[in-house]
Amino acid sequence: MNLDTPRLHLREWRESDKAPFFSEINASPEVMRYFPCTLSQLESDNMVETIREKFIQQNGWGMWAVELKETQEFIGFVGLNIPAASLPFNPCVEIGWRIAKKFWRKGYTYEAALVVFKFAFETLRLEEVVAFTAVSNLPSQGVMQKLGMHQSDNFFHPALDKTHPLAEHVLYRLKKSDFTFQSNE
Repeated sequence: MNLDTPRLHLREWRESDKAPFFSEINASPEVMRYFPCTLSQLESDNMVETIREKFIQQNGWGMWAVELKETQEFIGFVGLNIPAASLPFNPCVEIGWRIAKKFWRKGYTYEAALVVFKFAFETLRLEEVVAFTAVSNLPSQGVMQKLGMHQSDNFFHPALDKTHPLAEHVLYRLKKSDFTFQSNE
C-alpha cells in the first residue's frame, strides 16, 4: 500500500534506498543526535530489511520510504510501528520518522505524517496512535504538537540506562476522535 501527498510519495523500500538511508541518515551525527549512536552500514541495511519484512510485507503497512514526487529522490521514512520494547503504555502503534538533514524544515515530515494518520484512523481503524522521543528532542516534539498530538507522560526508555542523557522520553498521543485531516491538495 502506497500513500501520496501533494509533494511526497510514501512507498515500499527499494534496494537503492539503502545507500542514502545509511550515508545521509543513519551515519549522520546530526540526524541521529537523539538516538544513542549512529548506525553502521550493516545495521542500517538490517533495519531496512526488518522494515521490509516485518512491517510492509506482513502487515501491508509500516515505516514507508518517502520520496519527493518531483525528483523521485529518497528523503527518509515516515510511518507506523508496533514497538518491540516493553514500554509502559503497550500495546500501542507509534508513528515515527527519520528524514535526511537537507530536507528538514520544509514541512515534509508533517505532510507525510498527516496522510499516515489518515491511513491509521480510516483504513486500520485504530483508536489511538502514539509518538515518543527523548525529552531533549524539541524539533520532533514540535512536529508532534503541530500534528495535534497531546503530551502525556514522561518515561525512561527501557533500552537505555536511566543515567543516559537520552533515557527520559516524553509520550504524545493522538486519538482518532481528535484527528482532522486537512490536505493541501
